[in-house]
Amino acid sequence: MPYLQVSQGNQEEIEQVEQIQTPDIVGKSIKEAEKIMKETELELVIENQTEELDKENIVVKDQTPKAGITVNKGSKIYINL
Repeated sequence: MPYLQVSQGNQEEIEQVEQIQTPDIVGKSIKEAEKIMKETELELVIENQTEELDKENIVVKDQTPKAGITVNKGSKIYINL
């Protein structure tokens, strides 16, 4: 349907999203985890965040998805403190 300018799914037109493995940030400080997420181009989301966080001394207790899972670049990684 070229007259509607509808893409037929040509491979050149489909944007390829880079896939990466999630790093292991459990046991690391929030500050370290933020640095790792920035380097891997993933987004860090703190699920049980309180008003004031000591990013140097509070460590990550759990992450979702777990380390080693393949995700799209730019995905969100949820952590519990």
